[in-house]
Amino acid sequence: PGTCRPVTASGRFVRLGTASMRSEPGGPFIDANKLDFDRYCRRQHLAKVLMDFIVYHDHNPKRALELAAKSTEFLEYKDWWWKARLGKCYYQLGLLRDAEKQLKSSLATQEMVTTYLELGKVYLKLDQPLAALSVYQKGVDSHPYDTHLLLAMARVHDMLNDMEKSVVFYRRTLELDASNVESIACLASNYFYEDHPEIALRLFRRLLQMGVNNTELWNNLGLCCFYASQYDTTLNCFERALALATDDNMADIWYNIGQVAIGIGDLGLAYQAFKVAISVDSGHSESFNNLGILELRKGNVEQARTNFQTAARLAEHTHEPLFNGALLAFKLGDFQESFTLTAKALQVYPDHAESQELKRQLKQHFTSL
Repeated sequence: PGTCRPVTASGRFVRLGTASMRSEPGGPFIDANKLDFDRYCRRQHLAKVLMDFIVYHDHNPKRALELAAKSTEFLEYKDWWWKARLGKCYYQLGLLRDAEKQLKSSLATQEMVTTYLELGKVYLKLDQPLAALSVYQKGVDSHPYDTHLLLAMARVHDMLNDMEKSVVFYRRTLELDASNVESIACLASNYFYEDHPEIALRLFRRLLQMGVNNTELWNNLGLCCFYASQYDTTLNCFERALALATDDNMADIWYNIGQVAIGIGDLGLAYQAFKVAISVDSGHSESFNNLGILELRKGNVEQARTNFQTAARLAEHTHEPLFNGALLAFKLGDFQESFTLTAKALQVYPDHAESQELKRQLKQHFTSL
């Protein structure tokens, strides 16, 4: 007919060109395995978006590495961003030395805070915390007002159990950002364990004023109130904590309630709290240990021994149930079992004075036989 138009093939070619980016029903939004990265390297604004999609959404570091390598080569190895992404891909693939090399090259081209943080993670993965601290310090020298680097240094010092330096960096972070939740929480915990519950209570209340409302915060508030002798608000805080608790942390809340109950002399409440804790989490070793002590006070020797054995089996890194079991065996006259448990307790905690004294008494007893 005269009204018909000839069919053109241009539209079909356009669709073929974009077919690799088209999502299929029920399939991935973008299938990175079908992409031709050589084409995208020439369109850098699209390549960078695609790179982050593959890294953060698809979690496909192998394909991301191919794109980063081709883009770096296309830009003649002068772009710091692609070098940093190469380092990230190598890190995710476990090639830590290659990641270190690329991140250092990126920093030589352009000093960026995120690159310093990535390089620090590489050194931490290599179990070189001092090298990580050195990298973070260089970053702080270049960017003295960035809180991320200060927080990273504080975390590393905390991991090294150097609390004094860790507190210094947390305070420096708060000087720059007074609403940093992590710094406030860590300082509060440090004050609590240094026997300053009143100051810790002020800091935890500050977090509450900032809008933080979770189980852990109310639990910490309850403990601070108890050790600051504010008994009237202690149980109210634990009630709030239980209202927000999930199965993952409810056992810890009941365990702390039991500790508070022991502190005020209400052993009945303590017994019930520890029972509830192990009913929520059958692997809560601390509750089993304390429950064993309460059973021993009631005269239930066999139940106490069973609880101590369960606690020791669930948490081999703790010395308390081992020592308690050893002391119980010593009082029952089972000196061989007592000696075995004491030796295990001293393996876990060699400086435990009570275990050392019990071992000395056992040796004297064996010598006299």
